[in-house]
Amino acid sequence: MGNEISTLVVEEHPGCVACGPENMSGLLLSFHRDATGVVTAEWMPTSRWEGFKGLIHGGILTTLLDEAMAKAVIALGIPALTCELRVRFRAAVRSGTPLTIRGWVTEHRGRRTLTEASLVTAAGECVHAWGTFIRVACT
Repeated sequence: MGNEISTLVVEEHPGCVACGPENMSGLLLSFHRDATGVVTAEWMPTSRWEGFKGLIHGGILTTLLDEAMAKAVIALGIPALTCELRVRFRAAVRSGTPLTIRGWVTEHRGRRTLTEASLVTAAGECVHAWGTFIRVACT
């Protein structure tokens, strides 16, 4: 694999599985950025997103975190894609449990932007992620 990632072009897509307003089968996330640069969304998982009965699938939770980190990077005007993602599951997430999804940028290193994200319930943080995004071309 060469420099293919540096030649990719990214643009907003209304059919995005995570945040696309035209994708009625998707997660339909809507993020807002605060004055400190943290992006936040609220989401109520239903049984539709379960892996084991009553528990939200870890891949879905990872998608929420990846999207939050991507939105934090994009909010800074940096067109980038995830190149590394690490997730720590601290507690199971049950269907019907309201979630707050938060993402933020921690550091810039050349073409790389380092990020973190968390999923929080009323009981506290249940999932945390660390990501690295790499700058790409933008249309």
